[in-house]
Amino acid sequence: MKIAFVGKGGAGKTTLAALVSSYFASQGRTVLAVDADINQNLAAALGVPSGEGAEVLPLGEYLTEIKEYLRGDNHRIASAAEMVKTTPPGRGSRLLRITEQNPIWERCLRGWGGVRLAVTGGFAESDLGVACYHSKVGAVELILNHLVDAPDEYVVVDMTAGADAFASGLFTRFDRTFVVCEPTMRSVGVYRQYLDYAREYDVALSVLGNKVGDAADRAFLEEEIGADLFACLGMSAHVRAAEQGCSRPIEDLEPFNVAVLQRMREEVECTVQDWERFTRQAVQFHLRNAEAWANAATGRDLAAQIDPDFVLGPATLAPSPT
Repeated sequence: MKIAFVGKGGAGKTTLAALVSSYFASQGRTVLAVDADINQNLAAALGVPSGEGAEVLPLGEYLTEIKEYLRGDNHRIASAAEMVKTTPPGRGSRLLRITEQNPIWERCLRGWGGVRLAVTGGFAESDLGVACYHSKVGAVELILNHLVDAPDEYVVVDMTAGADAFASGLFTRFDRTFVVCEPTMRSVGVYRQYLDYAREYDVALSVLGNKVGDAADRAFLEEEIGADLFACLGMSAHVRAAEQGCSRPIEDLEPFNVAVLQRMREEVECTVQDWERFTRQAVQFHLRNAEAWANAATGRDLAAQIDPDFVLGPATLAPSPT
């Protein structure tokens, strides 16, 4: 299942992404955590010591190789140069599984505390004035477009703050999106913006109240968010210690916050993976990107990359009948 964490900057989405990843892993689940935020803090939130992930190549720096690998023998894609962030898979494309061995995972993943971690890479000085962060996040979108994950496998993505994910179809690449919301009007405003943008695309949203200190905080969120409010996490000494550089085992998290993580897991497990919708929306946003800029950028009509008879899903991994 693919899970996104979104929200206002500072609301705690990175913290929640790390807690959920660690908790699910502690329950014996397979977890791939991806830092797709311009502020690359997920590794630290997971407790990875500074510098220990230096040998892992950021996805954004491996984009050409990722494209070359994923296009495989798909005759509709002539070269990696013609493959853009929204290019959907088709017959002949290489599909990904979380637990397999492949060149992308080998170069760009590292394990920590039972979690497999990938990062897009930060915004470098060489990018200033000449590039946008979406070029790095495009690697995440391509990977999600080609990933066939099982219901008992979890991809947890820490997204960019605010509504920046709507710059492409990335916001539709998830089975469940958790909007992290502090008890403030600014945070509620970001939730409403996200809700408005996502409504027509059948995005499954759950709102998590975070940093809820007392009954007044909870009442505020209940008043402003209503039925969309899924659960509230209280103030956490465990989280504060992690933010101060003292990482503790997930088992030390307060019981009332562990109960919320359990509810989240149950919510995700009850979510139905709709592979037909997933594929249809991938095509929809690829056509939009092609018309808006990608056809001109590549000198090709990228609508030709779409395989009309292909639907991503477990069936695409099955061997062809003989």
